[in-house]
Amino acid sequence: MSSSTTVRTARRRTLRMAALALTAAAGLTLTACSGSDAAGTKPAGKSDTAAAVESGGAGSSAGAQGSGAPASPGAKADAKADAKAGTESGAAGKQSGGAHATDGGKAASPVRTQPLADGVSKAEIYKVGGQHYRAKIVARGSALATLEAKEQDAGLDANDMFVVLTSDGQVRSWMGGGHQGPGTFKIAGGWTVKVTKVGELHYRAQFLSPSGDADDTVEANQHDIGFVANGVNVVLSAGGVISAHS
Repeated sequence: MSSSTTVRTARRRTLRMAALALTAAAGLTLTACSGSDAAGTKPAGKSDTAAAVESGGAGSSAGAQGSGAPASPGAKADAKADAKAGTESGAAGKQSGGAHATDGGKAASPVRTQPLADGVSKAEIYKVGGQHYRAKIVARGSALATLEAKEQDAGLDANDMFVVLTSDGQVRSWMGGGHQGPGTFKIAGGWTVKVTKVGELHYRAQFLSPSGDADDTVEANQHDIGFVANGVNVVLSAGGVISAHS
């Protein structure tokens, strides 16, 4: 082989090796880029997406449980118990209200109605309880006054008509015969009564013995009083008027 041939051969080998080297280098570069994408970009992208999905899913799940998701069996039982209790309570309230309305709607009827001394008024007498009566004074459809006797008699001065209601439900009435105190007066039953003013709408009546001593004392303080003693009906008003009738 000539020297020129050897040189050309060597030159071809050098060029071929250089080409191979370039190819190998390019291959390494591509592999490195591909490995970088696999190890960096794709996992990072996948990780971000998965985190977003998991976060959104967890939030949606929690939101569903807090709003429209079915409750646990225990919560359902509690809710049913509460609803039942509320329903029963409401029903009991309605029944109680109805009973109350029925009782309240019943108007008490008087045991009797009795004409009074003025010829216009009448007394509607109601029994409230043992030794407890109420008398409503009514004239021309209007209630004028109410007397209540509970374990003791009661009385009223109604424009010079005097009314006594006893604790056993008896009503006595008469017209006139009143004496305006203060002063000492002779009244029905043979009594002498001394009327004194104690204060505003407050009068005292002392029943005097023949010797002038006070045998008994009664007071009308802010309201009229009445009683029956030895068959004599007496009324002392808070304005100091006293009247008696046998």
